[in-house]
Amino acid sequence: MARCPQPSRRSPPSPLPPPQVGGRSDPSSSGRTGAAMTVTYTARVANARFGGFSKLLLLWRGSIYKLLWRELLCFLGLYMALSAAYRFVLAEGHKRYFEKLVIYCDQYASLIPLSFVLGFYVNLVVHRWWNQYLCMPLPDALMCIVSGTVHGRDERGRLYRRTLMRYAGLSAVLILRSVSTAVFKRFPTIDHVVEAGFMTREERKKFENLNSSYNKYWVPCVWFSNLAAQARREGRIRDNSALKLLLEELTVFRGKCSMLFHYDWISIPLVYTQVVTIAVYSYFLACVIGRQFLDPAQGYKDHNLDLFVPVFTLLQFFFYAGWLKVAEQLINPFGEDDDDFETNFLIDRNFQVSMLAVDEMYDDLAMLEKDLYWDTAEARAPYTAATAFLRLQPSFQGSTFDITLAKEDMQFERPDGADLPLGEAHGDFLQRLLPVGPGMAAGSQLGRRLSVLRRKNSAVSEASTAPSCAGTSVLDGVAPEGDCGDLLLDSGLREPEPEPHTGPEPPAPGLDAEPFTRVSMPAPRGPAPPWLPSPIGEEEENLA
Repeated sequence: MARCPQPSRRSPPSPLPPPQVGGRSDPSSSGRTGAAMTVTYTARVANARFGGFSKLLLLWRGSIYKLLWRELLCFLGLYMALSAAYRFVLAEGHKRYFEKLVIYCDQYASLIPLSFVLGFYVNLVVHRWWNQYLCMPLPDALMCIVSGTVHGRDERGRLYRRTLMRYAGLSAVLILRSVSTAVFKRFPTIDHVVEAGFMTREERKKFENLNSSYNKYWVPCVWFSNLAAQARREGRIRDNSALKLLLEELTVFRGKCSMLFHYDWISIPLVYTQVVTIAVYSYFLACVIGRQFLDPAQGYKDHNLDLFVPVFTLLQFFFYAGWLKVAEQLINPFGEDDDDFETNFLIDRNFQVSMLAVDEMYDDLAMLEKDLYWDTAEARAPYTAATAFLRLQPSFQGSTFDITLAKEDMQFERPDGADLPLGEAHGDFLQRLLPVGPGMAAGSQLGRRLSVLRRKNSAVSEASTAPSCAGTSVLDGVAPEGDCGDLLLDSGLREPEPEPHTGPEPPAPGLDAEPFTRVSMPAPRGPAPPWLPSPIGEEEENLA
């Protein structure tokens, strides 16, 4: 079939230059050589080897050194200033007072629960950081559904698909420019969004005429729904199931945009952030005094060595203050730090691939051909010389396949030591479980319940054997053999027996059992269908 000629496609608009605010460029972007990108080192740690992480210690961009060097220098400078004042400035009386202050600060600084408070806070921040990335609105699933449900190779069908995906991209741009400083610098006004091609001028009028004081990132999603309904009315979407699938995926996309808005709105409680910050700063403020080296001649406990640089105190500051810096960087990943999310890159990528999927790739299939393993019963892809050893490894069958048992441990045991075939019951199960005594008399309550349970079990067995007995030759006058004969005789072919004597019977010789009377049982009923409730409770009420 000849393909319809494709209309000429407009080239995408050129990117806008950085906006000028008041005739000056943004001062925060001065001195930047390029846009910040996420620091990726996955390939460096693909294989575990000796000193594998040590190569990462030399990286500067995105490192802890880049985040912490200013605070570390301030802490070290303050420590050195106090140490020099103690050694060269203070008089002897003031030195003795300073030494007592050092011992006091060192003794009580450990009361601050720094590890607990800081560890719990950083764990909360990291969990929140990853959840925010999972809420990034990606159009991949939506564009596949649009390409598969909105049909038409003509210009109007193409217009439907491209407009639907443009609305989805517009919603993502509107929410990202509300939460990300990098995206807001790229699209500071709605005019920039229109000039970038995400919104038409007519759509901008409708967007601005909508009277709402709240964030209107959801408006393009409503346009998407209305346009999908119009495509269904025109037959571009062929059934309601396809429309339902399309709107469900739009709901997922819109939900992620909403979660980004709520993550930006609802922060970690300020009081928690303040508590952690005060705990870290107050602890190291106490360490500036409490970790000073004192004169060994004074004989203070644990002050036998006099060093000028507190090595382990600096390491402790590096770890705890670095931990706080990690939380400071991850608490809002929509900024312009080295490890913040590349929101502008995601906008470019999502817009391009969504338009390719619904336009260039729509109904574009390669010729169907037989695959390379068409006539092979066991298809297996080849290996290169570097991975050929993997073919010699056996496939995993389960953790229990390597367990070995002794021959005598693999023999089945007979029930109760009886020499019976496996599966055959040894006596009545209920009779073996319940003791025999005066309480088991037929007239007692327990005896009646046991009788009901026995009849219930027999009804189940009759229901399972009745179909096999239905095809016997009873109708021809030949009595079936075995259990089928007993079942059919019990169901009505057997002659009625005389009713048993209902009077009192003498007790068994040698037993002091009380005389009992026989109670007439209800007429036997056929097996109940499996969907009906159990008749045991009903019969118990009748017997009671």
